[in-house]
Amino acid sequence: MVYTITAALPYANGPIHIGHLAGVYVPADIYSRYLKLKGKKVLFLCGSDEHGVPITIRAKKENKTPQQIVDYYHEMNKKSFEDFGIQFDIFSRTSSKIHYETASEFFKYLYDKGIFEIHISEQYYDEKEKTFLADRYIIGTCPKCKYENAYGDQCEKCGSTLSPSELKNPKSAISGEKPILKKTKHWYLPLNKYQKQLEQWILKDHKDDWKTNVYGQCKSWLDDGLKPRAVTRDLNWGVPVPLEEAKDKVLYVWFDAPIGYISATKEWAKKNDKDWKQFWQKDKTKLIHFVGKDNIVFHCIIFPAMLMAHGDYVLPENVPANEFMNLEGQKISTSRDWAVWLPDFLKDYPNKQDVLRYVLCANAPETKDSDFTWADFKTRNNSELVAIVGNFVNRVIVLIHKYYDGLVPKKNELKEIDNHVINELESIPKKLELAFDKYKFREGLSYWLEIARIGNKYLADTEPWKIKDDDKRVQTIMNIALQIVANLYIVSKIFMPLTSDKLKAILNIQNLKWQNFGSIDLLKEGNKINKGDLLFEKIEK
Repeated sequence: MVYTITAALPYANGPIHIGHLAGVYVPADIYSRYLKLKGKKVLFLCGSDEHGVPITIRAKKENKTPQQIVDYYHEMNKKSFEDFGIQFDIFSRTSSKIHYETASEFFKYLYDKGIFEIHISEQYYDEKEKTFLADRYIIGTCPKCKYENAYGDQCEKCGSTLSPSELKNPKSAISGEKPILKKTKHWYLPLNKYQKQLEQWILKDHKDDWKTNVYGQCKSWLDDGLKPRAVTRDLNWGVPVPLEEAKDKVLYVWFDAPIGYISATKEWAKKNDKDWKQFWQKDKTKLIHFVGKDNIVFHCIIFPAMLMAHGDYVLPENVPANEFMNLEGQKISTSRDWAVWLPDFLKDYPNKQDVLRYVLCANAPETKDSDFTWADFKTRNNSELVAIVGNFVNRVIVLIHKYYDGLVPKKNELKEIDNHVINELESIPKKLELAFDKYKFREGLSYWLEIARIGNKYLADTEPWKIKDDDKRVQTIMNIALQIVANLYIVSKIFMPLTSDKLKAILNIQNLKWQNFGSIDLLKEGNKINKGDLLFEKIEK
């Protein structure tokens, strides 16, 4: 079995914020690390989406070229992900040569098959700027919530997907003038022709294994009836439409961007001398898309319809989309600068990457919108990471150095309390697997914390410091306590990569695999244990 795991391509028009991390990148990274720990063949890919209208808007505001904008934010976001510990196998970009070639080939293949329809329609045109307006360049009143600054494709306030014709009092975001309607020709993907195929695949084949929020949104779209959707746009920034008759037109970003997953795979395969097709065109391939809820339709209906039309690609096995994470009770808004930006966090909280990973996962918006607060960030760090996990590991390491000069003691005859703890530990791998099978990473994280809770309770119940004279008994207790720390290390590799590095250095061991998880024979007698630094420290401000 081969796993192709994609994380939604972030727009290269601004930095990454905690909403992106909680909704997409942390869960995707966790799942990729989990599968790799189990020895599965995994390709985890992402990249910058560099052809969206937000990029051209940012370029106009800053009096720069779109290429200058995407170059700057691509490098910024790539570095932020790396510094934060998101371990992509490749972080590509849609302005690359290989992407232009892949997107053009994909379009031409469908064109040659006669898939597309040509429609002449009236679209908004800015007479002052002499340009057709992309949906994002049109601002007006949302017909659903009456928000006055809704975009032509989506209302940021209520989240509704819109078309420009639905807006009340539309105006150009470039000039502020009222646009006129002007005729233009475009190529359309006839989604309606794939309605029945999509209904069978989503509403029947995946009724029981897709998340309810994903299934519900897809069903709503299908119930409304699918309509042809343009795949080209009148813009000068993007992948040119590979047709003589389509000069000054580019591939619409919703068509171009998901093909970025395929072009990223080709780029990775070329660098590593591998066959890219095994990740997209083989029967034993599992394709899994991690996205936010605003991307569900694109990854569950539109991109699959493109793959169906092509005919050579596997369809997604799952799209475990999350809801949104809010900030201090308000919706995160890039336009209002209401966000916690990842580069700022990395600067202001050095070496606290795992703390943020923990908080975002523990409070992940898996079934409904969640809320990030700095008070909760501080409380979870101090009351859970420091008081439970850090405290347990520190106590064990201190006692091992105090009693046995930092060497793993011998395990002697086991008592009932020891066997009870061992049974508890042995039950966790199965629990975690069941949670991951349903993409419940928040629940999975709770089992990591449970390992430390088991360890703390074991020390509290056995009180080895009170029975120092019974050396054989203390040896056994401390051996088991160390084995619990080693199990904590294994699961840390999934959720808390920097913490796992610290634990590895303390335990002085080689990499342990998933198959070792749940065992109490991970550390051999006489193995040297290092003192190391504290895993976590209190946050006071």
